[in-house]
Order: sequence, then C-alpha cells, then structure tokens
Amino acid sequence: MSALTPFVATLSAYDLGGAVHRGLPSSTVSITIPEDAIDVAWLGRPGSRRRFRAVVAGLHMDAAELTQTESPRGVWLTLHPLGASALLGVPAAALAGHVADLADVSPALAALPERLAARRTWPERRAVVEEALAAALARHGDGAGRLRPMLDGLAGAARVQDAAERLGCSRRHLGAAVRAELGVTPKEYQRLLRFEAARRGLAAGGADLARVAAEAGFADQAHFTREWRAMSGCTPAAWLRAEGRSRTFKTPPPPEATIGP
Repeated sequence: MSALTPFVATLSAYDLGGAVHRGLPSSTVSITIPEDAIDVAWLGRPGSRRRFRAVVAGLHMDAAELTQTESPRGVWLTLHPLGASALLGVPAAALAGHVADLADVSPALAALPERLAARRTWPERRAVVEEALAAALARHGDGAGRLRPMLDGLAGAARVQDAAERLGCSRRHLGAAVRAELGVTPKEYQRLLRFEAARRGLAAGGADLARVAAEAGFADQAHFTREWRAMSGCTPAAWLRAEGRSRTFKTPPPPEATIGP
C-alpha cells in the first residue's frame, strides 16, 4: 500500500444519499465507479450530459452535475495530479477540464467496474482496486516526480512568484512545467487548492464564512464568496443547505477506507 500513497489521495465507498450531486472543482483527478451507471453534465453547458459506466474527471475549474438514477452508491477515488501519469498512463493535462470513460483513458482498467460488481463487501472491493492500481503503477512508474517540489512549492506560497523564487526558477519556467503536466496554470492550481480548503472548512461545520475564508487563504469573505459562486455555481450557504454537511459526495470513509493522509 505504501507504494500507492504518493499517488492516491482517497479511496472510499460512497453513497450520494440521493440521485443528484454537484461535483465541485478539484485539484485532483477523480475516478468514480458507480454500481450501475452515472450521468455527468457541466453546469451551464446545455447538451453536455453523458452517461458513463465509470468516469474519470481531470482537474477542472467549473462544477458538474452527477446523476445516478439506479443506485446512489459506488467506489470513488482521487489521484494526486502526478498520479495520473503513474496510474493511468496519461498526464493530468490530457484530462484537464474534461470527463471521460475509464475504459477509454486506461484500457487496462476497463474491467474494473465488473470486477467490483462481483464483490459484495467493501474490504473485497478495496482490495480489487488496490491490486489494479499496483499493477498500473508497475506498468507506468513515476515519470513526473520532478514536478512534485513545484506543486509543493505552490501549495505553500501565497503567490506564484513567491513559489518560483523559493524554488530557484523563473515564473515562466514554473508556469510552463505545471501547465504541461497538469493542464492548468500555477495560479489556477492555487485557486483550486484554496477552494478545496474552503470546502473542507464548510463541510466541517464552518458556518462562520469570514473564518473559513481566512483559514483557506482568501483576502476576505467577499473574495471567498465571489470565488465560490464562480467555481461552484451557487453560494456557500446554498451548498451547505443542499449537501455540504448532510449529503456530500465526499462522505468521510471509515478509517480503513482511506489511503494516505
């Protein structure tokens, strides 16, 4: 399992608790394997709805609508950006802003939904996923490890220029390297990190929006609210009422259901 830790952020069973869920922007590559099928549509883009047996979503700055009509349950995992190359065989940049069928992205994982369907308990399903990912890692390896310090630098800096100076490279070099591998600019990557930090704060019971904004790194509450509305398509309060604490897709899994921190 330790071999997967640098690449897999979360692995869990999920239950939407209802047929429709708002998929929020993320700095990770996500793989959703429903028990039956899942429909995905980008909010504000008529005609974008598609049905998938298992879906891969790259880093994205906009929200999507996920619908499961047969069963609200399935298996969900997220990959650190550099995990796309290591486990799927394609850079995260190839998936950025898009959703695609798992079988098209990684043909070697095409049988994973059927293999999971044949297992009835979560420990069995987890073992199947881990086995498939370990085999994928053996095939592809960590070809993008050189970018890890850059992403860590961006995560720990308030501005892209600050990160570049600490890394000892130009902002232009940093931008070109990150965009080539992730498909987003360093500034967009930092926006995604702030958004995710705010989402965690809200889901943890953060009704005090000013505090959530400050802890996530926003200039103030107004800045946070504008960013949240632009990236999610609703206000923080509306998201909390709909599914923030009561029905979030990223329901905390039991302790044994999570890989890594």
